[in-house]
Parts: sequence; structure tokens; C-alpha cells
Amino acid sequence: MILAWLILIPFIGGMAAWLAGGRPARWISLAACAVQFVSALACWLSLGEAASPGGIVIEQRANWIPAWGISVHLVMDGLSLILVLLAGFLGVIAVVCSWREIQTHIGAFHFSLLAVVTGVTGVFLARDLLLFYFFWELMLVPMYFLIGLWGHERRIYASVKFFMFTFVSSLLMLAAILGLVFIHQRSSGSLTFDSAELIRTPLAPAQAAWLMLGFFLAFAVKLPAVPFHTWLADAHTEAPTGGSVLLAGLLLKTGAYGMLRFALPLFPASSLSFSSVAGVLGVVGILYGAVLAFAQTDFKRMVAYSSVSHMGFVLLGIYAGNEIALQGAVMQIVSHGVSTGALFFLAGSIQERTGTRDLQRLGGLWQIAPRLGGMTMFFALAALGLPGMGNFVGEFLVLLGAFKAFPVLAVLGSVGFILSTAYALRLVQESMRGPNHERWQLNDLSARELTALGIMATVILWLGLYPRPLFLAARAPLTLIEHAVPRATETAADISEPPKRRPR
Repeated sequence: MILAWLILIPFIGGMAAWLAGGRPARWISLAACAVQFVSALACWLSLGEAASPGGIVIEQRANWIPAWGISVHLVMDGLSLILVLLAGFLGVIAVVCSWREIQTHIGAFHFSLLAVVTGVTGVFLARDLLLFYFFWELMLVPMYFLIGLWGHERRIYASVKFFMFTFVSSLLMLAAILGLVFIHQRSSGSLTFDSAELIRTPLAPAQAAWLMLGFFLAFAVKLPAVPFHTWLADAHTEAPTGGSVLLAGLLLKTGAYGMLRFALPLFPASSLSFSSVAGVLGVVGILYGAVLAFAQTDFKRMVAYSSVSHMGFVLLGIYAGNEIALQGAVMQIVSHGVSTGALFFLAGSIQERTGTRDLQRLGGLWQIAPRLGGMTMFFALAALGLPGMGNFVGEFLVLLGAFKAFPVLAVLGSVGFILSTAYALRLVQESMRGPNHERWQLNDLSARELTALGIMATVILWLGLYPRPLFLAARAPLTLIEHAVPRATETAADISEPPKRRPR
């Protein structure tokens, strides 16, 4: 029952926080996310590499609506294990960074926060497509309230825009799910929503193309891929800090996960035919997102548009299809979740102290708050892909793998490294360096903030200096995905292994 408990723990914690309210709600929420993270970590440490050849570590199945072929089918393999760990970790960070910011309806806020974590965890574990869709929609509602009720000045506009983009695209996925289920029923005589059964459905090329497109559009909007990215900057800018951390660190990753888990395995031939288009969209996102980030004067909008650029690397890696690129995409998913979550954490800390995120008003903060300046510099360097940090490993492997599949796109995508350097250093220069025109006098990072950011910095360094455990955990499921879009056989785990000496 561990998989069900991984989903229920944050939900129960959120309900308890709502009922308790006030200061106890913060501690209850923190404890719930910490318990979920420790439980997932225990699964990794206790089971390790004792997975089946398909990479399945734990599987749980129970009937839900058997007359309609709907079941509660939960599976944890190496890929979902990594992402559930990320969900628990960033859930803790979201609670910590909201400790002083949220002062109204504290219980309801933390219920919404943990409801998002519940939905995301369900998405990462569900293999029944209707159950997956249920959790996919469950993420949407509490995030809408987080932005609309506890956001900033234009929160209503941002929350409605977020809802419309994601809800309409989700309906396309629902139509594709139902189409696939009915085609499978017509060919096999059985009604089921289980992806393990649906993957064997015989499809005509036109049917597969349209169904794949329905899945892809839903996942591309959530990723987000250009040109479906326009909701992201408004949602990030107006969301409270905890909401921004979850939005950047988890909700965007569900789009990438959906492509890896469903779009490619269910429609391998159509995905292979579509891979060049997806690769172009990924490179456009890398370059266009970086240019837009450099043009911003708002701290949070700059980080938001940088997410469009970084997730462009993920899209390129997924559709390059070989294991090096896929491992790079997974590394980028995790590293971006941590580093960008930290930047939003810092943006919230700055706004809490100064009342602004305008880079034209900030400046000279490093002299009066050196810990704040040092952490901003560290995570800006992580965002630009400095060697030794997880973001560099992810982006480098994506480009290395993509060069085997799309040489021209990989060369163009490498320009993103240069552009990311420009906006990341501008972020540090204008917010932390230079003269203090506004004569800011503010407190440096507290022990609570410094501890959380220090742990996030340690994770980024660990991913950059010793990525092998993550590669090994994801290797088996990514090998199965690679078979859907075969392009190369060399693996990232092989790269991390030292060369063997030849016998004399």
C-alpha cells in the first residue's frame, strides 16, 4: 500500500492543516511533505536496483469501476521514483518559503499547496489513463486558487489564463484517451483504460497521428513549449512564492513526464515521424525563451521565461529518443526543478524585504545582505549551466544525444548556453551589484531560509558532481522508451563508468 500512501499522505496532511489553521497548519504541512519524501527515499534505499527488467519497483492494482474497465493501477519504476522524490522535496521547500509570506487563510492555503503535491504524485504513479487524467485535473484546481486567492495584483487575470490554457488542452487529451480506448475495444472486444493493455492497440497511421497529437498538445501546454507558453509568465509573476516553486518545479515536469510515459510508448511510429517537429519546437523554446528572459525587468518574469528556455532542452532531449538525450532530459527535469525553485524562493525573499521585484529599483543588495547575494549568484550560475552543477550535466547530455538525431538542431540549441549566461549574469548584476540607489536597509537571509537554500544548493552540486545514482535509477524505464524512438545505443550511465583496463 506504499504507493497509495504516497498519494494520501500529503492529502491527509492538507486536510489536517486546513482544520488546524494558523501556525499549526505550517508545521503539519511541513511534516506531511517530509514524511512523503522520506517514504519515497526509503523505497529507493531499500529496493535500489532490485527492480524487474522493465524497471518496475512497486506495483499496486485494484478494481475501481470494473464494468467500464477502470482500475486503480499504480506503478513506481525508477523514473516515477525520481519524480516522486522531487515532489516531496519541493513540497517541503514550498511550505518553508511560505512561512512568513502567507498571513491570511493559512489553513486553506496549505491545503491547496498539498493538494497540488497530491495531484502531481498521482500523475507520476498512475498507469490507468482515466486515473491519470483524474490526477492531471486535480493539479489544476488548487493551483488556480493558489494564484487567484493568494497571488499579487493581477492574480485574477493570471489564474483565469492559467486555467483556460491548461483545461482546454486537457480536454484534447481526454478526447484522445477515449478515442484510443474505443478503438482498442473494437479490435479486442474488451474495455480498458490500462496503458499496459492499450499500448498493444493496432492503429492506422492517421488514427495514431491524431491521437498522439491530442496527448502531445496537452503535455506541450503544461511543459510549456513555444507557442503554448504565454500563460506561464503571468502565472509565475502573480503566484505566491510557494505556488511559483510548485509550478516551476513540479507542474511543468508533468508535461515532460506525460511525453515520456504515454505519448512516445503509446504512439511510437507517429512520435518518430513527429520528432523533427518537436525538436524544432524545443530549439525555438531554448532560444526564444532566453531572449525573452534577457529583456525582462521583473525578477520573477525573467526566471519564468528562463524556464521556457530550459524546458526546451527537455523537449529536444525527449524527441531525440536515444538514451543519452533521455537521461539528459531527466537530469534537466530534476536540476531545473531545484535551481529554478530556489530562484523563485529568492525572488519571494527579496519582495518580502523590499516590496518590489523590479530590477531597475534593486541594486547594491550584496553589500547589505551578503548571504542573499551569494545564494542568488550560486543559483544564477546553476541556471546558466556552469560545469559542476546538475543543469550543465542535463543540458550537455541533451545536446550530445540530440547531435546524433538532429545535428543542426543540436548546434542551434547550443547557442542557448551563451544566451543563458547573458540573462543570468544580468539578473545578478542588476539585483545584487551596483549602487544602492534606493538606499535599501534589509535583513539578510534567516536561518530558516539559509538552511533550505543550502540544502537545495547541495542537491544541485550532488547532481552535477555525482549523477550516477540518478542515471541508474532511470536507466531501465528509459531503455524501454528508447525502443519507441530508437536512434542510438550508448547510455549516459556508461559515460559515468570509468573505462575498463584491457588485459595484458
